[in-house]
Amino acid sequence: MLVWMLRKVMADRGIWCGAALARLLKEKADYDISAPSISALLNGQPKQMKADTLDALCTALECTPNDLWVHTPSKSKGA
Repeated sequence: MLVWMLRKVMADRGIWCGAALARLLKEKADYDISAPSISALLNGQPKQMKADTLDALCTALECTPNDLWVHTPSKSKGA
């Protein structure tokens, strides 16, 4: 299972709101993202993500995809 860690990564960097994240994305990655898209990223685990968005998040937050998602092996249902 993948666990979405965006809020933790943001908190570790002193970023506390979506507006601040949007500004950082624009300043550091020259990436524009809508308020509803920011809200979706902050309020739930994304089911899909554009490579450009992931790249911009990693650039702006100075992290890797491994920081944004943590993989926890699923328990097998039968053994």
